[in-house]
Amino acid sequence: MARPGFGTDGVRGVANVHLTAELATALGRAAVRVLGLPCVVVGRDTRQSSPMLQAALAAGMASEGADVVDLGVLPTAGVAFAAAQRGVPAAMVSASHNPYTDNGIKLFGANGIKLSPELEEWVEAELDNDRGTGAVGTLSTDLGTAADYRDHLVASLDGRRLDGLRVVVDCANGAAWEVAPAVLEALGAHVHAICVAPDGTNINASCGSTHPLRLAETVRATKSDLGLALDGDADRLVAVDHTGRVLDGDELLAIFAVDLAARDDLPGSAVVVTVMTNLGFRHAMAARGIEVHETPVGDRQVLVALDEKGLALGGEQSGHIVFRRRATTGDGILTGLLLADTVVRAGRPLADLADGLVERVPQVLVNVSVPDPARLADARSVWDQVAAVEAELGDRGRVLLRASGTEPLVRVMVEAPTPELAADAAGRLRAAVERSLAAG
Repeated sequence: MARPGFGTDGVRGVANVHLTAELATALGRAAVRVLGLPCVVVGRDTRQSSPMLQAALAAGMASEGADVVDLGVLPTAGVAFAAAQRGVPAAMVSASHNPYTDNGIKLFGANGIKLSPELEEWVEAELDNDRGTGAVGTLSTDLGTAADYRDHLVASLDGRRLDGLRVVVDCANGAAWEVAPAVLEALGAHVHAICVAPDGTNINASCGSTHPLRLAETVRATKSDLGLALDGDADRLVAVDHTGRVLDGDELLAIFAVDLAARDDLPGSAVVVTVMTNLGFRHAMAARGIEVHETPVGDRQVLVALDEKGLALGGEQSGHIVFRRRATTGDGILTGLLLADTVVRAGRPLADLADGLVERVPQVLVNVSVPDPARLADARSVWDQVAAVEAELGDRGRVLLRASGTEPLVRVMVEAPTPELAADAAGRLRAAVERSLAAG
């Protein structure tokens, strides 16, 4: 069985099948050899396999002479924060929004930014190298970073508070199950927290940012002002207004962009998005004089573009939003706090802020399970079908097919003038992918 390599967000696969303790150990050793790590901090989410994989990763790092500090359960952004604060590299054991059976490992540099694809390739190339330094590093635990990260989040509002705001937060039984409610409460919000009882197998299970129905029901039942849904490692967020309407990353990014522009605080009067962002978002920004820069999928890609262009705000439809002046990666808790702050400052409900802002072009997303997504690039019959659909849609719509970097899937996206046209086109593309790739 082929071992997993680095994708759009680290190494990811089925725990103890694809991503084994042996691979985690080898990855830890390779990372130290390539990056020359004297010290590294490591965090994890709440899934059953995370302690095992974290221990194996740490053992590999220590066996190459690195001193490894266990941060315990902490959101991905908290681990990145610790790396930047201490000036040391970091690793996060998590498969983000995937089911508990999966797991992953993400590596960060001493600046708190995810490793570049070039460095990841170098680390991957070292996996089979058995040479060692003979040095032995130390293993220690420091659970105080969670408190430092909480203080950092509270400080993000620059002294403003959320007193009286009624918020439901869905922590997805994941890494933010303690810190997210605590931060909201420290800022004065009335908090109703759900999915805060992780048992190792219920992370992301019918909850969190990929399953916001329960959150919407709870917001309505408790007559709350808004709801915030995180994923398993809390690097993404979707929101719910007081009516129960779900707002995805496109709509949240639009709210932030308009608010910052109105306060003359949007550098370059521009935002960064990925190819998955709905055409309706682009139309909304154009109508308000805000430029849109597009990147491939992944919050790492968004961050690179932000830094290259000197911009401050970017994000993905999935809910990864990067506030570059405040973070080095997507941070769902930070996004939720800044959204709540926007509502309080505006003195208007979230529903009002979102109403009519993004007129979404009908979009259909389809995930097609395939044994080897990388074969999509050479699937001539699939691309012939894509060309046919694009010719039919012309400038009235858009088609995107891509191999997932985190799961064995081909992702199909179609935007069209009507939901029916989008669904029909997506169905034809799905059938083409299945005929060409599903059999392996």
